[in-house]
Amino acid sequence: MKDITFYLDFISPYACLAFEALPDALAGTSYQVRYVPLLFAGLLGHHGQLGPAEIAPKRDWTYRQVLWLAHSRGIPLQMPASHPFNPLALLRLALACSPESTPGMPNRYVCETIFRHVWRGGGEALDAEQLQALTAQLAPLRDPQGEAVKAQLKANTDQAMAQGVFGVPAFAVDGRLFWGFDALPMLRDCLRGGAWFDGPDWQGAAAVPQGASRRR
Repeated sequence: MKDITFYLDFISPYACLAFEALPDALAGTSYQVRYVPLLFAGLLGHHGQLGPAEIAPKRDWTYRQVLWLAHSRGIPLQMPASHPFNPLALLRLALACSPESTPGMPNRYVCETIFRHVWRGGGEALDAEQLQALTAQLAPLRDPQGEAVKAQLKANTDQAMAQGVFGVPAFAVDGRLFWGFDALPMLRDCLRGGAWFDGPDWQGAAAVPQGASRRR
């Protein structure tokens, strides 16, 4: 059985799509998943990137593409009333629900409930009344605004950055990272022992010399 670490942020529609598609995408393989919420904005800041929603034409394309991807796969995804939003309250709620045995790693039910709160129904992700109802439904074990939960979110984000994670969704397995919703077939091939992953291309891709850089 393979252990998969699934790095996610509820702000990401691609993370939501990957979350919904994961069971079917990996059907027939032996695996267990650890869900690790992190702050996507922290990754962007660390790597000096803008988010997709911070570049106007890319923002429009991103929303069109995720809606088509959901439509084409029968996933009932809807855009929230406004996006992007500050996901801290939702990330902290998820972490506050994680058990003592696996701090920082909420179970699939918790993640599913929060993803669907954001990406179904078309409401405001941070509507105070809806957020209160969501919190009551999930019954967190700790105070979502407590210092321990805030520290755990930072630790999750730092852990991801230390492993080279630069975006969400990201999947870590056997020392390899897979990024994006469209990486699920590649992840499946790896889990099934695809011979390509032991060939020269995986490591060789990182050894390609950089011919030019725009950074100053």
